[in-house]
Amino acid sequence: MSVTAGPIVTLTANPSFDRTVALPVPLERGAVHRVDAMTSQAGGKGVNISRAAVSAGLATVAVLPALADDPFVRDLEQAGIECRPSRPAGAIRVNLTLTEPDGTTTKLNTPGAAVSAEHLDDLAETLVRHARGSSWAVLAGSLPPGAPTDFYAALVPRLHEVTRVAVDTSDAPLAALVDRLPGAAPDLLKPNAEELASVTGTDAATLEADPAATAKAARVLVERGVGTVLATLGGRGAVLVSGDGAWFASPPPTTVVSTVGAGDCTLFGYLLAELRGLTAPDRLALAVAYGSAAAGLPGTTIPGPDDLHPERVQVQQLDPS
Repeated sequence: MSVTAGPIVTLTANPSFDRTVALPVPLERGAVHRVDAMTSQAGGKGVNISRAAVSAGLATVAVLPALADDPFVRDLEQAGIECRPSRPAGAIRVNLTLTEPDGTTTKLNTPGAAVSAEHLDDLAETLVRHARGSSWAVLAGSLPPGAPTDFYAALVPRLHEVTRVAVDTSDAPLAALVDRLPGAAPDLLKPNAEELASVTGTDAATLEADPAATAKAARVLVERGVGTVLATLGGRGAVLVSGDGAWFASPPPTTVVSTVGAGDCTLFGYLLAELRGLTAPDRLALAVAYGSAAAGLPGTTIPGPDDLHPERVQVQQLDPS
């Protein structure tokens, strides 16, 4: 199977140093805890996808606001990721994640430096310039303080002039994107159940429990112009909906260690499968295999090819009507 030569270009508009603390016992508020291990690395949703691409042997370019000699950029370059930084508004934020033995994950995310219109213009120009000739451009994660909520929505049509676009975001940026459909419709949208519910007027708990309901909600977005919706359902698996049909994939039994980055790996698995020319069910199987493998690894560890078991993923076709 051949893979398209163009790189996967990722945008991390609000990057972070991700520090993960592994606790040996369940977290108890107000208590003093000893720590099993602590890791720290340059992170963010787009950065995680670029890390996965490097692990799979694919070319990738990470676009983000940072100084060229920032330790954040050096960390990524040492990991084999080509970086294209734009002018930052301030220091890169620090996010803290606490993981418990049963896989429960608690995240403490800081907001990041407030940006101006000039910072955002530089970031957008850097992204569009380097996305030309790429296989995919991925807009991932939160926006920094000061950014308009429609920043991603405005970027999608610009990027469509040069490449295909995948989006993974939440809250106001996701709502702004959906409000501007079909003009801002990405080729791929990856919400989780809560995010999908928030933009389709449905109930997140219902979607989490019922893949058919998830497919029906995702169909609404496809009918409004989104090319494909990959909706993740946590430990239940994921649903894929496009103009060609709908499918549900349940993951293999997995001992959950940390869910940090699992959604990012799911998205990357889909992109990798698409570049390999796989069918829709097989794209979904590889996506879920990546996500479940990531959940079985500590911290923000990105799974490699040896960690994957797509043959253990169960895929079934759904009727989204």
